[in-house]
Amino acid sequence: MRRIAETLQSLRSQLGKRTLVMGILNATPDSFYDGGRYATFQSALARAEQMIAEGADILDIGGESTRPGAEPVPLEEELERVIPVIQAIAQRYDIPISVDTTKSEVARQALAAGACIVNDISGMQFDPAMPEVVAEAGAGVVLMHIQGTPRTMQLNPTYTDVVAEVRATLQSHIERALHAGIPRENIWIDPGIGFGKTVEHNLTLLRHIPDLKALGYPVLIGTSRKSFIGHLLGGLPPEERLEGTLATVVLSVAWGADIVRVHDVLATVRAVRIADALCRGGSSA
Repeated sequence: MRRIAETLQSLRSQLGKRTLVMGILNATPDSFYDGGRYATFQSALARAEQMIAEGADILDIGGESTRPGAEPVPLEEELERVIPVIQAIAQRYDIPISVDTTKSEVARQALAAGACIVNDISGMQFDPAMPEVVAEAGAGVVLMHIQGTPRTMQLNPTYTDVVAEVRATLQSHIERALHAGIPRENIWIDPGIGFGKTVEHNLTLLRHIPDLKALGYPVLIGTSRKSFIGHLLGGLPPEERLEGTLATVVLSVAWGADIVRVHDVLATVRAVRIADALCRGGSSA
């Protein structure tokens, strides 16, 4: 618990001064962009080392694809995918680790193995035991908005006012987290770009990052290589969406994002450094 507290304090000391870059490590065979590339222990470890060298501030490790239409993964399979990788990274490198999961048992074992943050796409709604696990460990938590589940979320996403509704849901998630005993300083929020949203919903939420910031919590934005970027670029596949991703990252920083979650760490670190220099006034190399 002391390890987690010290790591979170280090991250908090940087928030507001610069944008943190969270590198995505999918230990899955079926994620929409890099599925299968890092599904073995050795390939995942090599990828982690590469992202650390490229300047990642946090590694986000997941063992269950959350792409549109994805089916749930059995608990034991998800544990087998992520726990050895988290243990190995934590033993070898001094970098904060986030576990991308909606299962409380995966979160519990991941935090014991060396993670310090739980990144839960459901906002801790899918597993009622998740708030207690996070609170007991003193861990950080990313509370994300999703409409539906990964399997159903893109079938017909509908809102009357997407910004107001996402804000209200995130506020509800926050209140539940606080009630469970999770300190407010350990909470980050994420509007869930691409998770039960149309192209226009995504664009509207990005433009209204300041409204999300008004809730009083660090905002994480994850746009990396997502389908709305491909749509805006005339149907480009995920492997051709880097430039579009960087455009969304830079504007997200300008609009107030505190953390960006990406596949392409090196390019993002460089883009964010310039965006921070322009928007936050920093200029140090």
